[in-house]
Amino acid sequence: MKLATLTWEGDLSGTYSIIDQRQLPVEKVDLTLATVQEVWDAIKTLAVRGAPAIGIAAAYGVVIGARVALDAGEDVAQAAHAAADHLATSRPTAVNLFWALDRQRKVLAAGAQGEALAQALLTEAKAIHTEDQATCRAIGRHGAALLPEGARVLTHCNAGGLATADYGTALACFYAAQEAGKAVSVFACETRPLLQGARLTTYELHANGVDVTLLSDGMSGFAMQRGKIDAVIVGADRVARNGDAANKIGTYTHAVLAKQHGIPFYVALPVSTFDLSLASGKEIPIEEREAEELTCFRGVRTAPEGIKVWNPAFDVTPAELITGIITERGVIQPVTEANVVAMVG
Repeated sequence: MKLATLTWEGDLSGTYSIIDQRQLPVEKVDLTLATVQEVWDAIKTLAVRGAPAIGIAAAYGVVIGARVALDAGEDVAQAAHAAADHLATSRPTAVNLFWALDRQRKVLAAGAQGEALAQALLTEAKAIHTEDQATCRAIGRHGAALLPEGARVLTHCNAGGLATADYGTALACFYAAQEAGKAVSVFACETRPLLQGARLTTYELHANGVDVTLLSDGMSGFAMQRGKIDAVIVGADRVARNGDAANKIGTYTHAVLAKQHGIPFYVALPVSTFDLSLASGKEIPIEEREAEELTCFRGVRTAPEGIKVWNPAFDVTPAELITGIITERGVIQPVTEANVVAMVG
């Protein structure tokens, strides 16, 4: 099952659409985005999510800003700069967002104007999109090589085709292993509070014929204790220079449990997810989301009115708990600052 998470159909006047991931797995709905604000809202509300996909979405969002200005006879460069600045405020943790916007800013700095500039921005957005597809395939090959025949692998949140341009990062390892003839099976944690693992990861894996079992987030330690898990592979939204990795809340807990049980813990991500400007994970900005994500579920209140809520969307796994970082360029192992800089820099 090929998931076209984001699609730009046609030329500069074409149609930009995304899969609305808030509706899965019950219904597959495609959203057409025609304004910068609509792209911003899609990122903010998790209609599109996953670090690589957010970056691609934002890159196309800049194109939308340029196109709207072009059609209105306004300053294209000014509108594109404003679009990039606005989109940068949508979510703070996933560094791919800022990486993709910086690529578009370089296009702006080249000095083109009007329609030529808008076309150059579209060309760059499509390049980011296409490069991610190749990157995910390479991550999958490197990750699959780490998995023995019959491996039982735990994953958390969704780092599959829905989080990227096509194949995924963590899930790419499972797809590649399957294509290589390895009979791997996956344990997917549900991923509270928005259930990306239950709604999205199981949806992808099941549809693609990968053996998948759904677990509640709190079951991973018991599964490891009972000998059901051979490895853990997760994605990431930002990785610091020393190898500390931010991923969906709950990831750190799985890493601690894996260490306790002597189970390898891998993080799979494109090189664009590294932020070498940050010395450690302590400097990674952690998004805190609305209380309603914890006190309600799909409009139904599940907690008392007036209670205090803390809802960080991500946590940080220290490098010393990470066995290896799987990238399109190879595997960083052991995870040290020197090895990260050597691979990425």
